[in-house]
Amino acid sequence: MATSKDYYEILGIQRGASEEEIKKAFRQLAMKYHPDRNQGDKIAEEKFKELSEAYEILSNPEKRKMYDQFGHSAFSQGAGGPQGPQGGGSFDFDDIFGGTGFEDIFNTFFGGGTSRRTRTRTTARGSDIRADINLDLSDVLTDKNLKIKVRRNDSCEVCHGTGSRSGSRSSTCSTCGGRGSVRTTQGFFSISTTCPTCHGAGTVISDPCSNCRGSGINEKDSFINVKIPAGVDDGVRLRVSDEGDSGRNGGPRGDLYVLIHIRNNTSFERRGTDLYGKLKISFPRAVFGGQIEVESLDGSKRVSIPSGVQSGHQIRLKNEGIPEIRSKVRGDIYYEVTIDVPKTLKQKEKEILKEYGKLMGESF
Repeated sequence: MATSKDYYEILGIQRGASEEEIKKAFRQLAMKYHPDRNQGDKIAEEKFKELSEAYEILSNPEKRKMYDQFGHSAFSQGAGGPQGPQGGGSFDFDDIFGGTGFEDIFNTFFGGGTSRRTRTRTTARGSDIRADINLDLSDVLTDKNLKIKVRRNDSCEVCHGTGSRSGSRSSTCSTCGGRGSVRTTQGFFSISTTCPTCHGAGTVISDPCSNCRGSGINEKDSFINVKIPAGVDDGVRLRVSDEGDSGRNGGPRGDLYVLIHIRNNTSFERRGTDLYGKLKISFPRAVFGGQIEVESLDGSKRVSIPSGVQSGHQIRLKNEGIPEIRSKVRGDIYYEVTIDVPKTLKQKEKEILKEYGKLMGESF
């Protein structure tokens, strides 16, 4: 016998614990101390052996009754009790883990992929796919309905997704008997793994379709309608449901994810729904102010320049920025004023400016 410790204490349960409580306690501790998760840890390995021994006794009503009455002596050599835990008894991990193979439980929790429950389904959801769309900044002012070309897996048009040649049928896998999994037993371990022949489908195709080679799926170009909402930003990912790859064996399609790339081919800087730009004005315009034309994303607009405006002042043009997604309310455009100082002047312009300078107390 591997241990003389109290089996109830090993599992951390009371003596009156129910069968479900025993199973739950073992399930949690087995996850923690299993050798696959603690490779090279001798202490964890011994702990796991103790847990397995305790569970084998306490999960068996007859052995538990003997243990409660006689303790460990019920299983010692010559005690006349039932065969001890190291003498060939076994239990099924599928029962402990709710019908999911023990190996699959550890694969799921420790990085090995999906569980047998998922793999043994006869249908499988198709993969998600991605497409990229390039837009100009001015394109986001309104909703866009675009037709894009994507490369995706579609159901084979010859066998209609069955994978079998016309008129033939799939047959039950002889390796697993149609269960999609095979079971191996080592000592008291009973482990379910995906069938290597049918790969979890439970059936095999004896006469595969020549067009898709039995996969039921072909890759081809498709045209998908995609709605781009106004106000979309660079890097936004839009999901188009059920437009990805076809599922296997009649399974549902995956989704199409559209990644948006915005090219800013304007002089504006985008900050959320607002735009920021520069506005050069002449010295006389800065002095006298007035109405001038400015550029926006959708044509020329007029703004008012206050008299005496200084460089760095911002002129606001309301509701001419980028729309908010869903609400359609547009942001604003902010123009930062810079006063344009001419590098060359005509003779008449020089004379006028010198005269103005003298009036301001300047000498030249």
